[in-house]
Amino acid sequence: MLNKLKEISEQARQAINSVQTIQQIRDLQTRFLGRKSFLANASQSIASLAPEQRPLAGKTLNSVKKEIFSLLEEKQKSLQKQEQGIDISLPGFPVEIAGSHPLTNVINEICRVFEDLGFEVQQGSEIETEKYNFQALNIPLDHPSRDAFDTFYLQLPADRTQGRYLLRSHTSPSQIRIMEKRKPPLAVVVPGKVYRPDNVDASHSFMFHQIEGFAVDREINFSHLKGVLVEFGRRVFSADTRLRFRPHFFPFTEPSAEVDISCLLCSGKGCPVCKHSGWLEILGCGMIHPNVLRAVKINPAKFQGFAFGMGVERIAMLKYGISDIRLFFSNHKKFLRQFYEV
Repeated sequence: MLNKLKEISEQARQAINSVQTIQQIRDLQTRFLGRKSFLANASQSIASLAPEQRPLAGKTLNSVKKEIFSLLEEKQKSLQKQEQGIDISLPGFPVEIAGSHPLTNVINEICRVFEDLGFEVQQGSEIETEKYNFQALNIPLDHPSRDAFDTFYLQLPADRTQGRYLLRSHTSPSQIRIMEKRKPPLAVVVPGKVYRPDNVDASHSFMFHQIEGFAVDREINFSHLKGVLVEFGRRVFSADTRLRFRPHFFPFTEPSAEVDISCLLCSGKGCPVCKHSGWLEILGCGMIHPNVLRAVKINPAKFQGFAFGMGVERIAMLKYGISDIRLFFSNHKKFLRQFYEV
């Protein structure tokens, strides 16, 4: 028995040293430690030995089992480590140089234009409260935009003074927060993501980007707003771009207007893209409502201001001739490569 155990031990050592794959390790485990192996059956054979031989035989059997198990385990770890290593003989992968996303390019371009006009760029929080998203912006409780079908309310305990938490539906709350902390003169633009529960289609998304801009000082009027936006349109689109201001209504501005630019494809002559009107809508604007100024403790008798807001995706689609907003979020390389800045 003892001689056979020593022979098995030596055979196992030689076999384990020569293996080169994980599968061979598994085969050796079955051969030396499996249910039909000599070592598995040796336990029953010990009972037939003389009583004085049994302790030494049992001790040797257990020692051989542990030794073989340890050698197999060590060899398996070594082989696994080799398989996970880097094979320097394999060919390398080509390195792709990425570029800025088209929306990032447009945001940066718009912000640069307003910085040149004296505005500063600020960031705002994407999680807001009803106070900043609605109340301080003169949006009444019965306004449709405050309905759960038009706003992503968060399942968080409401603030006793500021109301429920939500994902901001526009970048305008940043206007309130900035005017609360700082006093005029102010000229700020705030780019960022906004969220509305719209059905996704070629022109709508539940997440998109806006740029909010506003200026407040003692003698600001609508002519200043027009001058700023005309310069913006000419620099972002072309020097020949014309702007049209149409009366509109927004709760946070009075008077309010929507702004159109002359169609980029037909130069205002009329085509299917502009529905033969010659104009394309790009943003909303107006003079900041006195109630908004009062909400941030700015006296509307002494200070006036204007504000505007635009959808970045809308600007990018017009600028680059893109017909489907979903392309911006598709991550298709062929689409994105068109906009990489060299």
